Amino acid sequence: MQSLCILGRQPALGMAELESLYGSTIITPVSNLAALIDIDPCLLAFDRLGGSVKFCKVLTTLETTKWEDVEKFLVQVSPGHARDMAGGKMNIGLSVYGLKIDPRRLTRTALSLKNAIRATGKSVRIVANKEMALSSAQVIYNKLTGPKGWELVFVVDGTRTIIAQTVREQNINSYSLRDRDRPKRDSRVGMLPPKLAQIIINLAAGELPKDKLASICDTPEGQTLPRPEFNQLILDPFCGTGVVLQEALLMGYKVEGSDLDQRMIDYTKANLEWLATTSLVEDVKDCTLETGDATSHVWKHAPGFIASEAYLGQAFTAQPSDTEIAQNVTNTNLIIKKTLQNIARQIPSGTRICLAIPAYHTSRGDFKHLPLIDSVEELGYNRISFKHLNDSELLYFREQQIVARELLVITRK
Repeated sequence: MQSLCILGRQPALGMAELESLYGSTIITPVSNLAALIDIDPCLLAFDRLGGSVKFCKVLTTLETTKWEDVEKFLVQVSPGHARDMAGGKMNIGLSVYGLKIDPRRLTRTALSLKNAIRATGKSVRIVANKEMALSSAQVIYNKLTGPKGWELVFVVDGTRTIIAQTVREQNINSYSLRDRDRPKRDSRVGMLPPKLAQIIINLAAGELPKDKLASICDTPEGQTLPRPEFNQLILDPFCGTGVVLQEALLMGYKVEGSDLDQRMIDYTKANLEWLATTSLVEDVKDCTLETGDATSHVWKHAPGFIASEAYLGQAFTAQPSDTEIAQNVTNTNLIIKKTLQNIARQIPSGTRICLAIPAYHTSRGDFKHLPLIDSVEELGYNRISFKHLNDSELLYFREQQIVARELLVITRK
C-alpha cells in the first residue's frame, strides 16, 4: 500500500522530514509537490509532520495527464464506491496539483461527478474550488476526511496522474492554539512556528522505530493520535520560549532545555505549564529547565538527540548593509561554533543534531551563510545529506524576510 503526502510551502523541508523519519528508499518525490511513501497509510505518523499539509492513500494511477480522461474515469467508477459509504449526504471536494486546468473546469467535473452519484439515489454536496486545491480550512470545515466525505487528490507524475483520497489534513486549529494562545511570546527573540519546530525535531530524531507508529485508522475523526512514549531525551540548548520543547513533548519525548536568559526559562516554564492545562498533553513532568550559556554549560543528562533554533543574531526591520550582515555572521558563527564544541565534549559518537542557524538575505538576492557549515568536520561532526534534495534547499524563509533559518543536520563523529 502507498501513502501520498502533499508537501507544504517549502517542499524540500517536507521531503527532508519524510526521508529522515522513514528512510530514502521508500520515498519517491512527485513533481516537487508531493511524495509517495511505501508504507501502509494507517501507519504514517502524520500528526508529527510539519512539512506535509495533506496525507492521502493512493487509490489508483492513470497513464494519462489529460483531464478529460481523468474526468471520464471518475464518472465511471465513483458511483460504485459511493454506494459503500455511510448513509446521509456526501461531501465531495477535488484538489489538483500540477495539472493545467481552470478552476471552473474543475467545478464542472465536480458537478458531473455529483450527477453520476446522485443517479444511485445518494445525496451529494460539492465543495466549490476557489483555487485548484482546497485549503486545509475547507477540508476540515466540510469534514471531507470524515465517514461521509471525500477529498479526491490528483497529482501529475510525469506522464501519469496519481489519484488519492485524503485521510488526514494538517490541523490548522491545533497549530493556532499552540502558537498564538501560549501565554508567553516574545517577537524580539524570534517567533519559531510550531510547524518548523516539528521539522527540526524530526530531522534530529532520525528514523522512527516501527513499534512507535500509531494507527490513524483506529483513531476517530477529529481526534489526535495516541501519544507514543519514547525513552529518548531531547535537548534544546537555546530553548527561548519553549516551542521546540512543547512540540517534542507532544511527540512523546522527554525534554531538557536551557537558555542564557533567565526570563526565557521563566517563559518556557509558563508555556509548558499552560500546555499541561490543555487537552494536548496530560502533564509535563518529563521536563528539565535550567539557565545556562550554551557555549560552556554542562547539562544534567546525556540527550538522545539535540534539536534547537540557535542564536539568530540581530533582528532587522530593513535591508542591512553588507557590513552589518558581515558583523552578524561573525557574531552568530562564533557563538554557534563554541556551542558545538561544548556539546561535542558531552555527547557520544553518533548523536544526531539539527540546528536552525541564520542565513542572511542580501540586497543581491542571494544568501550569506555561516562559515562553520563548511567546517563541521573540524568541530567533530559529520554533516548528514539527503538523497532527494540538496543541502542548499534546507532553508526556511518567507518573501522579504532578511534572516532565514538554515537547517544544519549533523552527527557527532
